[in-house]
Amino acid sequence: MENIEKQLQQKIDLKTKPLGALGMLEKLAFQIGKIQNTLTPKLSKPSLVVFAGDHGIAKSGVSAYPQEVTFQMVLNFLNGGAAVNVFSQQNHFDLKIVDAGVNFDFEVNDQLKNAKVGKGTKNFLEEKAMSKEEFEACLQNGKAVVEEMALKGSNVIGFGEMGIGNTSSSAMIMSSLLDLPIEKCVGRGTGVDDEQLKNKIDILQKAKDFHGPINSAEEVMATFGGFEMAQMCGAMLEAYEQNMIILVDGFIASNTFLVAYKMNPAIIHNAIFCHLSNESGHKVLLDELNVSPILNLGMRLGEGTGCTVAYPIIESAVNFLNEMASFESAGVSDKEN
Repeated sequence: MENIEKQLQQKIDLKTKPLGALGMLEKLAFQIGKIQNTLTPKLSKPSLVVFAGDHGIAKSGVSAYPQEVTFQMVLNFLNGGAAVNVFSQQNHFDLKIVDAGVNFDFEVNDQLKNAKVGKGTKNFLEEKAMSKEEFEACLQNGKAVVEEMALKGSNVIGFGEMGIGNTSSSAMIMSSLLDLPIEKCVGRGTGVDDEQLKNKIDILQKAKDFHGPINSAEEVMATFGGFEMAQMCGAMLEAYEQNMIILVDGFIASNTFLVAYKMNPAIIHNAIFCHLSNESGHKVLLDELNVSPILNLGMRLGEGTGCTVAYPIIESAVNFLNEMASFESAGVSDKEN
């Protein structure tokens, strides 16, 4: 591995440009070459999985939108009308929607995978969001989805989510695993106003006090997470096992990644953080992980939209590494030593 790192850096440095002149594109090319252990990496059949699930905490007034929006947005995904549909089509992603635990009975649809563990989690203000058995089932369901994508030849996979209440779950996970005060982790989610934000912080602080300190990442996810987040966690862990490039979306996906990272720290080597969400806790989280996002567009939509929008930049990184001339091949003089 040390040898491939040296060779990759040399190949990047000898391209017809000043050292470091392509900035983050150089870092991405190096990372992807290292993941694939080659000087000529390839991106094959990019895929995006959007996990959907409902949250018991949504009934406690933490969101500006009612819980019904979760299933309504899943129907919108299936009808091709959401932002993630537009960007997935634009950038040739194989898009898969997964019902991880929506409080709704969907009709059979080829585009929708039924991996329902329950009709939404329990309210973590009063009890754990899910049982240990439900959490384990989620991990297995997420694993199975990624195995399916890998069998189709995909080596780059992004993850999105839909679940009213999941910014609250994310804030609880972040606060618990990084030992940060709730206020540093909570944002406006779907767009709550100042009074609603204060109420959201108060509710989540009560939940944190109710459950007390929690030791393991698995237990944190089972206590506060959503079925869609737990399945995404299992999917991310399997994507690493398959040595896929893992595209991480915004605040919810990054907190799900945090759980996966605590379970297997090596996963960080395969992860590309696609954008900085406008959700206030996201920058704090990315700083804690010591990672740099590709984009900062003020987005906070979820759905995996950040993965799809960032993808052309990732393609550019691979293309320059594979196709750009070196000083020697182009007959261009390198700088004088």
